[in-house]
Amino acid sequence: MSLALSMSVPRSRFDALPFYIGLFCLLWSYAFVAGKIGVTHCPPLILLAARFSLAGILIIGATLIRGDWSLSWRDAAIFAVLGIANNALYLGLGYTGLQSVSAGLGGLIVSANPVFTAALAALLLGEGMTWRKASGLLLGVIGVTAIVWHRLAVGTDSMHGILFTLASLASIVAGTILFKLLAPKGSLWIGNGVQNLAAGIVLTPVALTFADIGAIDVTPSLIGAFAFLVLGGSILAYWLWFHLLKVCGATAASAYHFLMPPLGILFAYIVLGEHVEARDLFGIIPVALGIYLVTRPAKPAS
Repeated sequence: MSLALSMSVPRSRFDALPFYIGLFCLLWSYAFVAGKIGVTHCPPLILLAARFSLAGILIIGATLIRGDWSLSWRDAAIFAVLGIANNALYLGLGYTGLQSVSAGLGGLIVSANPVFTAALAALLLGEGMTWRKASGLLLGVIGVTAIVWHRLAVGTDSMHGILFTLASLASIVAGTILFKLLAPKGSLWIGNGVQNLAAGIVLTPVALTFADIGAIDVTPSLIGAFAFLVLGGSILAYWLWFHLLKVCGATAASAYHFLMPPLGILFAYIVLGEHVEARDLFGIIPVALGIYLVTRPAKPAS
């Protein structure tokens, strides 16, 4: 008779969080470029209504086929409300603004998200605001401002578009706080599907009423941008965003939005040919330091 001896070998557990953060930043920042491409070939409300509807149908359809529904009616209702704030309002207003502002400036304005989110999180969610976090947020603002300061002076961005983008910023801040405040349970994957479907349902009648379907110019650029916005934006990037909100907290997760302007400007330069200078990228240094200060775990009390 043989005796089989089993010995457990310790394995190092892979920490996927840095990968999720990096992928989220790349997808979210490139979405400004894909959105700019999309709105040059299609009215923004029609583009978004189709994007959200298709993403919602794909996620919910795949879930129902697998018989994997694990969301209560209460949580589904919360995710639907979040879909109106985080999808319909945030991107509806933002894409309308993108018609008359550059992708780089759009990313800059939305990158103010961490400052307002941190302030509201301290007031409403009880997330501590230490001097370290406040200093990190300030460094992020300084870095972002340095990156695009001269762009505002020489650009052709309209005040009309800037106001729409500011309203878009207010929407995502509100959606971020609501997510943490209402704390929906269940699958983030299914919740993202509910959000997209709710946003599509809300935007479709508005788009059909106010947008001109005849203005759609079907080109390979539009098809490619739309495919990215559905798969990389609405499905993957939003799932990553809410995952980061759960594991990092509202303030820390929002701090990564400070990376969007330099990445967005870089993508806009490569893909769209938007003007960029080497000094635009110097602001990455205070941005990176600011994110480190905001997201670094506090030292345990001795």
